[in-house]
Amino acid sequence: MSWKETIAEETIAWLLEVDTTGIRFLALRDLLDHPADDGDSLAAEEDAYRRGPISEILAAMEPEGYWSQAGAGYYPKYHGSAWSLLTLAQLGARIQRDERIARACSYLMDHSLTSGGQFTISGAPSTTVDCLQGNMCWALLELGCTDPRLDKAFEWMARSVTGEGVAPSTERKAPVRYYSGKCGPGFACGANNQLPCAWGAIKVMLAFSSLPAETRSALVEDAIRQGLDFLLSCDPAQAGYPTGWSTKPSGNWWKFGFPVFYVTDLLQNLEVLIAFGYGQDPQLANALQLVREKRDTKGRWSLEYSYQDKTWVDFGAKKQPNPWVTLRALRVLKAASEL
Repeated sequence: MSWKETIAEETIAWLLEVDTTGIRFLALRDLLDHPADDGDSLAAEEDAYRRGPISEILAAMEPEGYWSQAGAGYYPKYHGSAWSLLTLAQLGARIQRDERIARACSYLMDHSLTSGGQFTISGAPSTTVDCLQGNMCWALLELGCTDPRLDKAFEWMARSVTGEGVAPSTERKAPVRYYSGKCGPGFACGANNQLPCAWGAIKVMLAFSSLPAETRSALVEDAIRQGLDFLLSCDPAQAGYPTGWSTKPSGNWWKFGFPVFYVTDLLQNLEVLIAFGYGQDPQLANALQLVREKRDTKGRWSLEYSYQDKTWVDFGAKKQPNPWVTLRALRVLKAASEL
């Protein structure tokens, strides 16, 4: 059975409504497989850049290429450059469509990316963390950035997973070492009581999944294997990963949202695992069923984790049917069925 046969026609029609500015061209591209040069796709994409969320975020950018505050871009949450670029990537923005995006990508790398390849909160390598590293590597790649500095960022990210050539944080004079935040191999994170952080792992693995297979080095492939072993170490539907100082997983795993920043959810975990070919794996069956069960009688998913009034654009009311979350869920179900 095709995945489309399990989706209500009114759900797709809802996503294609002209008033749902910014999402129509993503639905045409990702769900209905319209070619990029298709007339409907071109018109919908042009509309997204002219009056949709992409337009609003770019309008808020300073001429130099940053948002809100000059520097590394992590602050202020969630208006700084890192969050703005991450949101633009999730909206389907591309460097080729607007030179301001290229300017912003270059500015971020000038101020956040170190010579060692770490994306940072402050510009110093000691302030790197997996979630930021993975998010920025994925976002810049998704935006169409081809800056060679990204190669160094992916290399550091792979080494940070495997531990190859990276000294312990206690060896302060070592040229390449871990720090208090990114504190060890295998996604170990100071914010998770030095245990492996699944949220960070998902961001890192999402970035790796965006690298064309033919360009992945042996080091990256090793990191991917370790990442898959970790993410498949429990039933994704249960999210039984190390929880730091808590005794149970964060409830946010089961709250679907948009955009997705460092807090992640079951949908993004599935997105990563399916991208690596596990869509038909029995271990994902419970999680995929959970996704299906969360839709309403009209085949729509609600916004459960919201950044309302915290970002440049509001993407809908909390606990109400949401086209952006619905698009995320349908992408996952479509990808799983096509493997």
